[in-house]
Amino acid sequence: MNARVSEGRGPLYRLYGRRLRRQLEAAPVPHHVAMMIDGNRRWARQLGLGSAAEGHRAGAAKMREFLGWCDDIGIPVVSLYLLSSDNLLKRDSKEIADLIDIIAELADGISREPNWRVKHVGRADILPTELARVLADAEGRTRDHTGLHVNLAVGYGGRNEIVDAVRSIIAHHNASGGTLEDLAVQLTPEMIGEHLYTTGQPDPDLVIRTSGEQRLSDFLLWQSAHSEFYFVEALGPDLREIDFLRAIRDYAGRDRRFGR
Repeated sequence: MNARVSEGRGPLYRLYGRRLRRQLEAAPVPHHVAMMIDGNRRWARQLGLGSAAEGHRAGAAKMREFLGWCDDIGIPVVSLYLLSSDNLLKRDSKEIADLIDIIAELADGISREPNWRVKHVGRADILPTELARVLADAEGRTRDHTGLHVNLAVGYGGRNEIVDAVRSIIAHHNASGGTLEDLAVQLTPEMIGEHLYTTGQPDPDLVIRTSGEQRLSDFLLWQSAHSEFYFVEALGPDLREIDFLRAIRDYAGRDRRFGR
């Protein structure tokens, strides 16, 4: 395990971090962790900063750190919830414009990490053209990489994803000359899973959300049917590596039932 120790932390923090990492050396590591970064705007308000954009920028920087933590302990797939389809409709236009720039910068930066692979999950057609281009370029640039797989959920909605999956199934079935009656008989959860944005990937084992909020917010609704959840009180930019390691330790101690 390649330990990254955060700079600027005291000796007790570093000692505790090393202890947590030792505890996890023989523990089962999630194959897929989904992160809901929340509390960026609250963080900016509490610090008296000039705009929500400063909180979102700090949150984006924290997500780069978070990916490093995941890579260090051998988690192969991470999904980051960066911008929902609801956000695009309901947030202030200035905040959305700032967010788009921040997400574009984040996606480009992640795609230049050695061997990390980027995939955009969400509807590209509802995004501004430039952001959609940056996400497509990041995905194309890293297509053949075999390291940490990073899903960037941008313009994403879980219900929309399920609708898109069903539409794709109907289109494929229609193209093969099948009838709706045949499809109704053949349709299975596995078939829907094959047409989701995350097709071919493991479902998230662990979903983490910051800021103390305990809701899904339309994130990976289908895929998280049997996921474990962990809620952190820290606001997004304040998330520490030891918070993350505690989440992994908690996950390792759970008895996963998968509906049994």
